[in-house]
Amino acid sequence: MNSPSRPPLLKLVGPGLLVAATGVGAGDLATGAFTGSKLGLAVLWAVVVGAFFKFVLNEGLARWQLATGETVLEGVIRRLGRFVGIVFLIYLIAWSFFVGSALMSACGVTFHAILPLFDPSTDKIIYGIAHSVIAVGLVRWGGYRLFERVMSVCIAIMFVIVLTTAIAIQPDWIAVLEGLTIPTIPQLDGEGLAWTVALMGGVGGTVTVLCYGYWIREENRSGEDALTVCRIDLAIGYAMTAVFGIGMVILGNTIEIDGKGASLIVHLADRLEDVLGGFGLVARYAFLVGAWGAVGSSLLGVWQSVPYLFTDVIRLLRAGDNLEADPVRTDSATYRWFLYALATIPAIGLFSSFEQVQKVYAIVGATFIPILAVVLLIFNSPSRWIGQRSRNSMVTIVVLTLAVIAFATAAAFEIHRKISS
Repeated sequence: MNSPSRPPLLKLVGPGLLVAATGVGAGDLATGAFTGSKLGLAVLWAVVVGAFFKFVLNEGLARWQLATGETVLEGVIRRLGRFVGIVFLIYLIAWSFFVGSALMSACGVTFHAILPLFDPSTDKIIYGIAHSVIAVGLVRWGGYRLFERVMSVCIAIMFVIVLTTAIAIQPDWIAVLEGLTIPTIPQLDGEGLAWTVALMGGVGGTVTVLCYGYWIREENRSGEDALTVCRIDLAIGYAMTAVFGIGMVILGNTIEIDGKGASLIVHLADRLEDVLGGFGLVARYAFLVGAWGAVGSSLLGVWQSVPYLFTDVIRLLRAGDNLEADPVRTDSATYRWFLYALATIPAIGLFSSFEQVQKVYAIVGATFIPILAVVLLIFNSPSRWIGQRSRNSMVTIVVLTLAVIAFATAAAFEIHRKISS
């Protein structure tokens, strides 16, 4: 049951905010800033298009679940077989390890820049583990409602601070408007297309988009009539994601930066201090707090949502033909123990870079979103599966096809970049 004191707006847009907060991490921040530094404001349109494509994907996931009563994982395993579930389970475990390690590291690096205690390497370990422990406490004992409220505060902090900072550096607003409305791909030693597509593909999350279905179940949304609320919810969430990405491109275009991941974000904050003069120190710490809100909420979102996926797959693999049995429960032993594993085992990565293994993971992980788009094209089109009312319209089919092309191209560039590096 929903708490009577819960704000009506949060009830409407809660899951959409969770998608936005979980999907924006250090990698997204760095990609936006670095692309803006390389290509300028001309590629702002790619942020909007990427956010729109992710909206269409998530709307398709919600539409399937509301029409069939099944999670997408359940639908895929029911129709394609248990082998697909086993493959996804192996992928999910690997994804969880490397993403968990990266998120702990990003939280450690960012918080060290805000409140240094020891040297950067030591603080990364201390703060990374501390963030993980706190996230477990919030998820395990705070429940969905507290999780939702904390995530809403985090996304408000990162949204307001990044947007305010982007405005404060006084970009060329005519160039911003042109970048949003006139699709252009600057030439940069033949890499303009690669970075533009990477920016488009980097908007929002990857595996975590599957978690929206579990969050709307927490809100007791079911049946096709709930689709309108989900569309509004997702539109607000991805609009915020797009504005956030636009702000990062503007910052990257205005300030010379280097580095990668969380270190790039810290360097960007340091450069803000130089550029904004008398307000520079305040801007530096404010931006770091906003970046911390982004990476911290992403960690918390992953800790809360990914155990849903693991629990659901285990349920489906155990159930055999009786797929209606034992729905996903956050108080189940499977959910709890995967949460504990996710919060501890990836901490190994704080002590080592695992560069080659992470390179392999990045190559495999880049293919997830285009595969998901293909699944939605196939599963949401036949009326015998999803019903006449909820099946893909011709417009949706065209948009999903374009999304497959865009995200597959982004995956190809990512794979080429990782192999070449």
